[in-house]
Amino acid sequence: MVHGYRSGLEDKVAKQLEDLGIEVRFESFKIEYEVPARKAKYTPDFLLPNGLIIETKGRFLTADRQKHILVKAQRPELDIRFVFSNSRARISKTSKTTYADWCEKHGFKFADKVIPLSWIKE
Repeated sequence: MVHGYRSGLEDKVAKQLEDLGIEVRFESFKIEYEVPARKAKYTPDFLLPNGLIIETKGRFLTADRQKHILVKAQRPELDIRFVFSNSRARISKTSKTTYADWCEKHGFKFADKVIPLSWIKE
């Protein structure tokens, strides 16, 4: 862990927010959603002052993708966006679909490496 973060990307995004004078609210709340046949909770990585939820991902596993489809369907009022290490990475070795393709298909905004300032200023 780096400064309480589980990844270097989380640490980098936290530093970006700190450098911009924005209070870092890392994993500060939980969002309830239902997985068929059970209740589950999801703890987003970052919450911006404007209400945007930022999820940082190096690897974007099947379970992560399934979770976010469920959360989006059950909590459509939430604006969850992704910051990937590399949005051009493929979702699996056998797929041509990239993380970026998946986000576009499912209506999620995304960026690489850092939170775009335009998101912070929204």
